Amino acid sequence: MTAMHTTPRDFGFGEDETMLRDMARKMLDERLPMDRLRELVAADPGPVYDQGERSPWDETLWAEIVALGWTGLAISEDAGGADISLAGIAGMVEEAGRHALPSPLIPTLSASLVLRAAGGEAALAPMTRIASGSTASLAVTNERGSWAPEDAPLMASADGDGLTLQGTARFVQDAFKADMLITSARLDDALVLCVVDKGAEGLSLAADHIHDLTRDQASAHFDHVQIASSAVISRDAEPVLRQAWPGLLVLVAADLCGASEHMLQTTVDYANQRVQFDRPIGFFQAVKHPLVDAMVDIDRARSLLYHACAEIDAGSSQAEAAAHMAKSAASDAAAYISDRAIQLHGGIGFTWEYALHIFFKRNLHNQGLWGDGVYHRKKLADLLIGPIGSSDNQA
Repeated sequence: MTAMHTTPRDFGFGEDETMLRDMARKMLDERLPMDRLRELVAADPGPVYDQGERSPWDETLWAEIVALGWTGLAISEDAGGADISLAGIAGMVEEAGRHALPSPLIPTLSASLVLRAAGGEAALAPMTRIASGSTASLAVTNERGSWAPEDAPLMASADGDGLTLQGTARFVQDAFKADMLITSARLDDALVLCVVDKGAEGLSLAADHIHDLTRDQASAHFDHVQIASSAVISRDAEPVLRQAWPGLLVLVAADLCGASEHMLQTTVDYANQRVQFDRPIGFFQAVKHPLVDAMVDIDRARSLLYHACAEIDAGSSQAEAAAHMAKSAASDAAAYISDRAIQLHGGIGFTWEYALHIFFKRNLHNQGLWGDGVYHRKKLADLLIGPIGSSDNQA
């Protein structure tokens, strides 16, 4: 008889995970207050919209993040990392979202999850670099916007002991902040996963103009980029990417939950302070009810987020389904509170000087990153009942 799978108590979120989350909140409260965030990414709309400058980041703060070991949280211990539970990582990423942290932290953690899934000697070197403070990002999305393993963005050809990479990877997150890119390429009938230093000859980046003020995004063009055999971290990359996929969704869902919680709390505070008709506007049901609905949506998304973390940490066969549910719920909750927060702030909510728009735009970017709520509900349906039109669904 097969043993029934059960998730751990509190989704595996114990004392260590709580300590990490609280430490992250305290540090970011002190080092990235709202005035500092606005000064960093939104001091003036001119550079952003007229010149399209890439998002700035506080490299001194990043050095502190590295010193605290955050870049090594998803790195195996033999490579110098902490290798902690995904529940603990998600708690810390929630705080990054709550503070709209401009940094390559989430792309670096995402690359770490892929490297950890690949394992082996070839993945050890880039993991060690990340644990020591190097930054990374994934370059696995093709020109049609597909990140499915079978739709690799690059073509590879044998070149002596190494490979030559050709093609363009799209939607590379924080590409200009990354020291290396983890990319997938088609080599004959195989899918390979490679690590490429950003300074490699033949590699160039073209900036995308995106809504989010707290990160950059680029297309990475590979023009006969030569890499050594030691930079090929997997020659059977499809199962590696599929194993890492739920964790990638969880990281974005955690960021969405954190940013959405900030928008909710900011709007509640404003509703308690703004007086109209001799009463705080939070007294009125037209304000009160949407905020309660948003609170329920965010709590639901957070519950699904940590359920997904627990399933992934346990190696459950339900991990992918749980991750689809978490990303779908987090995207929808973010869309709702972003809309309500702007409206309930009235005229000030639309102003550049008020920081709400920073979180609105971060949420807008994250909603679509790796698929929005509708996309993930479709994928969930495919997992549970099979794709529409398949023989399994015919009467």
